[in-house]
Amino acid sequence: MPVTRFAPSPTGSLHKGHAYSAWLAHGFARERGGRFLLRIEDIDPTRCSSEKTLGIFDDLVWLGLEWETPVRHQSEHRDDYAAAARSLAERGLLYPCFCTRRDILREIERAGQAPHGSEGPLYPGLCRHLSGDERAARLAAGEPHALRLDLAAALALTGTDLVWDDALEGPQIARPERLGDVVLVRKDIGTSYHLAVVHDDALQGITDIVRGVDLFEATHLHRLLQALLGYPVPTYHHHPLLTDPEGRRLAKRDRAITLRSLRESGISPADLKKELGFPGP
Repeated sequence: MPVTRFAPSPTGSLHKGHAYSAWLAHGFARERGGRFLLRIEDIDPTRCSSEKTLGIFDDLVWLGLEWETPVRHQSEHRDDYAAAARSLAERGLLYPCFCTRRDILREIERAGQAPHGSEGPLYPGLCRHLSGDERAARLAAGEPHALRLDLAAALALTGTDLVWDDALEGPQIARPERLGDVVLVRKDIGTSYHLAVVHDDALQGITDIVRGVDLFEATHLHRLLQALLGYPVPTYHHHPLLTDPEGRRLAKRDRAITLRSLRESGISPADLKKELGFPGP
C-alpha cells in the first residue's frame, strides 16, 4: 500500500506551488488505495509559529484534502532526532564544527577558491582535522558548535553503490559528495532538515515521496543517511516547479500569491485545479 505525505514548514503562507505538490501527493495515494499523511516541519522556532500552522490547515481543508490524524509536528519530537544523531556520532560519523559563516567565507577567500558541489561551495574542512585535544577543550569550554557529517567516514562504511528510484528520472546513483560534509545537527535547533526528514519518512512508513525538483540534489544525501541509519528507501517523485510570469519559481520569500488571498478573492479550488492542469472532478 503506498503512503505519501505533504510536509510543509509553517514559515509563511502556502501558495500555488504548495497546492500543486499537495494535490499530487494526495492523488497518488488515493488513486492507489493508499494513505496520505500531513506532517508539519516546524523544527525552527524562530521562523515557525502555531498561527502559520493553523493557516496551513485552513488552506488544505479549502483544497479538499483529507489526511490521517494525529498530525506529526517535528517540534514535538526533538528527542527522536537527537537519538538518530547520537547513533551516527557513536560510530565516529559526526564531528563538531565551531565555524561561523564568517569563518567559512574567510577560509574560502584565503584559499582563493573552494570545491563546489551541486549547491554551491563545499565546506572547506576547517574543523574536520582538529586534534582530539583541541576538540575536547573547546567542547569543555561550552563553545557553540554544530555537528557535521564526516562524509569520507560515512562512505567508507556504505560504499559508493547507493541507488534510488526516481519516478521521472529513472534509477539514480547517489553522489553525496556533491554536498560535502553537511551540517546534520544545527547549533541553534539541535537537528537539521536533512536528519529530521529522513528519520520521519522512515518512521511514518512513507513509500513514495512526492516533492519538488528543487529537492532532487538533497536526495543524494538522504540516500546516504538511509543507508547509515538502516532505513528503507522510498521511491521519489520529483515534480517540476511552478513559476511566475518572469520564469522564477514560486517561493514564500518572493511573496508569491498565497492560497488565502486566492480564496478570499473568490477563486474556487476547482478553478485552481483547472489552472494547474489537474483533471476535473
